[in-house]
This record gives sequence, structure tokens and C-alpha cells, in this order.
Amino acid sequence: MPEFLIRSAAAADVPSMTAIYRHHVLQGTGTFETQPPDAPEMLRRLQEVESRGLPWLVATPGASGPVAGFAYANWFRAREAFRFTVEDSIYIAPEWQRQGLGGRLLDALIDASTAGGARQMLAVIGDSANAGSIGLHRARGFTELGRLPAVGWKFERWLDVVLMQRALGAGAENSPV
Repeated sequence: MPEFLIRSAAAADVPSMTAIYRHHVLQGTGTFETQPPDAPEMLRRLQEVESRGLPWLVATPGASGPVAGFAYANWFRAREAFRFTVEDSIYIAPEWQRQGLGGRLLDALIDASTAGGARQMLAVIGDSANAGSIGLHRARGFTELGRLPAVGWKFERWLDVVLMQRALGAGAENSPV
């Protein structure tokens, strides 16, 4: 596996991220979106995450290679009491899947979210058959909290959601403020 550069996403990365996400929307059950967003919508999402002071990362093979995957943390819920809890999202280009890149992106996302003051990270995993994502999160210290059966309908079948969580930094040991 080549060395990957993991860095903050930029507007120039949006076309590549849009293509990667499009594949996951149209081919996978890790996201429950059924219509892939276009590049302007992906840019809006990137800017929204950045405006909240949260990380959106990309991985490239080498310093100038194409985007091979991306990951970001966003608010779990918009209410003020949830401000120290983030939800992670990770998407890898098909040709780079199952090579450890998801774990590297998640490690970097955990570090960046912790440095930004987040205390809890949630994984809301689409499809309880998504063993790769469940295993990836478990290997990074996430604990399964439960499953929401048959809450999504995609590809003419019902899909579950798996909820997982891990503490970041001091977690709930003390006040975050």
C-alpha cells in the first residue's frame, strides 16, 4: 500500500469526493441517501462542516495523487447540549477499499475531533450487514450500543442501523468547558 497523505479537504477536492460518494449512494448501503448529491451540494456540506470548526479530511496517495477517500465529523444533533458529540462518516474509492485506508482516516478523524474539543464520537452505520464498517469501528474502540431494525428502505429491502460510540480524550470524566 502506498504512503498516504491525510490532510484537510479543500474545494478542489470536491469533484473527487462527489464521485466517491456517488458510488456509495448508488452501489452501497453505508449511506441511506438514494440520490447522489452534485458537486455544489458537496461543497455546501464541506463548508458547513468547516464552519462548525469540525474536521473534513481527505487521503491521497502521495502529495499530489487523486483523492482515494474522505472522512468527516459532523454534529450528531444540532441542539446545544450535543455540541461535544460528533458523528463520523468515512467513504473510500472502490479501488482503495479493504487496504487499511478507512482505519487511517478514522484514526486521523478521531485525533482531529479530540483536538477540536469533541468528547464523544458516534458511528451511525447503515446496514447491519456492513461487517467492514462495524469491524473498523470496533477495532478503534467503539462499542455497539444497539440496532435500529428496518429503519431504512433501499435497493428494495429493509436496512438496519447500527449505533456505536467511543469516548474522545477525557470523555465524560470531567466538564468539557
